[in-house]
Amino acid sequence: MKYVVEMNGRREDVELEGGRAKVGDEDVAVNLEAVEGTPVRLVTIGDRVHRIVVRRREGRGAYTLWVDGFRFDVEALDERARAIRDITAATAKATGPAPIVAPMPGLIVKVNVAVGDTIEPGHGAIVMEAMKMENELRATAGGRVKAVNVQVGAPVEKGLVLVELE
Repeated sequence: MKYVVEMNGRREDVELEGGRAKVGDEDVAVNLEAVEGTPVRLVTIGDRVHRIVVRRREGRGAYTLWVDGFRFDVEALDERARAIRDITAATAKATGPAPIVAPMPGLIVKVNVAVGDTIEPGHGAIVMEAMKMENELRATAGGRVKAVNVQVGAPVEKGLVLVELE
């Protein structure tokens, strides 16, 4: 099965078939194992093993992945669904840079941006502790920081806008 995976504004075609994954010209053996009684999965890619925690987000094919402690927002759609999404997006109005939002309740550990900073997609803006793990929240789009709505040590609830961009 062929998927189009988007992460930090970058797209990759990923083809999965019979324990193998092909990304571009690279073809490697892959394996996924659940760690019983936990949300953790062990993913083997070639000879490297990664600890992954996956959470579905709102919307088809949208996931938050914690890979070896690093947080990534990912969208993985099959070719047909991606083509439909692209056609629909082409007719939609631009809404501007997406704010950085708390994906779950937690505690702010570090703020890496200030009002007026210019950031690029993938820039680590906030470090948040949740579920006994530190998660770096990254910008999904570039822009200028309009407001930082939290400070170090602040508890936050899911859905709270942490950083506004313009």
